Amino acid sequence: MLRVIAVLLGLAVYIWFIVDVLRTSGSTVRTLPKFVWLLIVILIPLIGGVLWLLGGRPRGQGRRRRRGPVAPDDDPAFLRQLGDDAWTERMKRRRGEADGQAPA
Repeated sequence: MLRVIAVLLGLAVYIWFIVDVLRTSGSTVRTLPKFVWLLIVILIPLIGGVLWLLGGRPRGQGRRRRRGPVAPDDDPAFLRQLGDDAWTERMKRRRGEADGQAPA
């Protein structure tokens, strides 16, 4: 049973290495061209993957940060627009009261 788990784990890591090479942009790969890294990872299963991690994978790729806001309340432009809309609404109400009209 332990041998089966080890083989499945090794297969999963092997597939992860291949997918990681394929998903990495060719312009960010270090030391060798992307297709050479793919061949190394495929032809030398686990050792090729370790070599990929150490010598080919772009630095800091494991800590990917999203670019730009994730939610509307993280977006400064959205928050600014909300403030502008609230200010405009207050001014409309004040003008309506100053002209003798009932506020809407």
